[in-house]
Amino acid sequence: MNILDKNSNYIVTARKWRPMIFSEIVGQSHITTTLQNAITTNRLSHAYIFSGPRGVGKTTTARILAKAINCSKPDGPNPDNSCELCKEITEGRSINVFEIDGASNRGIEEIRNLREAVRYGPAKGKYKVYIIDEVHMLTKEAFNALLKTLEEPPSYVMFIFATTEIHKVPLTILSRCQRFDFRRISIDEIFSRMKFIAQQEKIKIDDESLQIIAKHADGSMRDAQSIFDQAVSFCGKNIKADSIISMLGIVDEEIFFRIIEIIKNKDIKSGLLLVDEIVNKGYDIREFLNGLIEHFRNILVVKTTGASNLIETSDVYRARYESIKDIFSESDLLRFIKIASDTESSLKWTQQPRIKLEIGLINMIKMDSSIEISELIGTIEEIQKNIDINRDSFSGRTEDVGRTSSTSAPIKGNVKASPPFLAPHQMVSIPQPEPLTYLEEEKKNPYSSPPNSENKWLKLVEEALKERIAVGMVLNQTSLIESRENKLCIACPDDFHLESLNIKKNRQYLQELAERVYGAKMQLETILSSNTNQKPSTDNKIPVAHTLKEHPIVQKLMREFGANPIDR
Repeated sequence: MNILDKNSNYIVTARKWRPMIFSEIVGQSHITTTLQNAITTNRLSHAYIFSGPRGVGKTTTARILAKAINCSKPDGPNPDNSCELCKEITEGRSINVFEIDGASNRGIEEIRNLREAVRYGPAKGKYKVYIIDEVHMLTKEAFNALLKTLEEPPSYVMFIFATTEIHKVPLTILSRCQRFDFRRISIDEIFSRMKFIAQQEKIKIDDESLQIIAKHADGSMRDAQSIFDQAVSFCGKNIKADSIISMLGIVDEEIFFRIIEIIKNKDIKSGLLLVDEIVNKGYDIREFLNGLIEHFRNILVVKTTGASNLIETSDVYRARYESIKDIFSESDLLRFIKIASDTESSLKWTQQPRIKLEIGLINMIKMDSSIEISELIGTIEEIQKNIDINRDSFSGRTEDVGRTSSTSAPIKGNVKASPPFLAPHQMVSIPQPEPLTYLEEEKKNPYSSPPNSENKWLKLVEEALKERIAVGMVLNQTSLIESRENKLCIACPDDFHLESLNIKKNRQYLQELAERVYGAKMQLETILSSNTNQKPSTDNKIPVAHTLKEHPIVQKLMREFGANPIDR
């Protein structure tokens, strides 16, 4: 039977294909299974409340339940839909089932009339059923008048309430009902149901069109069926995706992929031309921005999970999302979403939405790529190492120049006045330069120190504090009690320090560092200070506060918060 039947009046798809038994209700199996079991075991409640978004089957389920408990020839828990009672309920002329609109019958007088009617038993069948739609619209007085009847109704009465705003229903009402929460219907479920209806109606429609209808319905089967009727009126019996997009004013998904290329190429001119195209085609800017946010979200989902089936689109576009997922980093995609969201939020306060869109798109185009904080810290530390090495080399050359200048001839000409006299407590001691014999060794190996074991040990601790501050802090609390040709014996004050240095990765790092500082492979031996008769020295400690100040993160804390590291 076609939608346009010459022998009958036109019936919209939502009414014509309304489910007649529980198994035909789409996407609510958690509810239909419970109700069927209750009917089978005769454990029916006297009051139910169905909550959920529009068009998901609340009223339909209520009607099927009313038919199932009154049917004279039931098929298990389902009504047969052929007996007189079922036909009367289906056609809305039953004297046992009353459908009341809560929005227009919301006063206390209507509820008082209902209370009077409840006193009389059903004329036909077993139950008298009251279906109150949009029950949250009842007044406070009406709810109060209903409480006593709802708590102890006659055995032949059943109340079924339906609402889209469950939070507006008083708790005193909710506590007297069995509550069922209806879910939004998934795109795949709407797609399958609409494909079945199209086949039955002999309407030719491609999968992309069905995907658009299912997505645009936003979880509502009734909305999907209304869009389908509109598409049939617009396109006839052969529905194409382009026609659906034009009819609904939906932004073509191809435009979003063009934006990705524009941002990638930093092409502001093309971006402004695209905004002009969007405006001239009559697209709603708010809808466009919402679509753009979803587009960036889809890329982020595919990039992070690698599962393109998690995004709601056609197979053709899923493949395209796979191809562009590596253009931007996760941080960049999150920043794009933030810019688009802020732009969409600002539209309510502006009279010039086009300018807002242009500014938002330009901000995305001009945005620099993100860098992970770990990469940034690593880069800063590498730069710091290079600076330290260059500083050491420069210091060596300065000493050389100083020695040369000290043996040069006296300078002739004007001589500057002597510096002012300093009191003894103001005088500063100037360290003597190292012997020249170590300069060449310093240039060859920046980690090497004069051939003094204690100096090299201090150099090792200092480098550990710079490179791995946690290891350096532990090492700074230990003492070098023995140093041979290829062996270092380190005394630890307690078990914690001993175990920390013996961790595999820490020990491997210290061996590599010792090789760099001492210029040869060194064997490390760690013992407790209590196990040696030699008292560990406290003079070979590095001032931690001074070393910490050189770390880039600590320097940032000092700049931002005025913090200063302290020695313990």
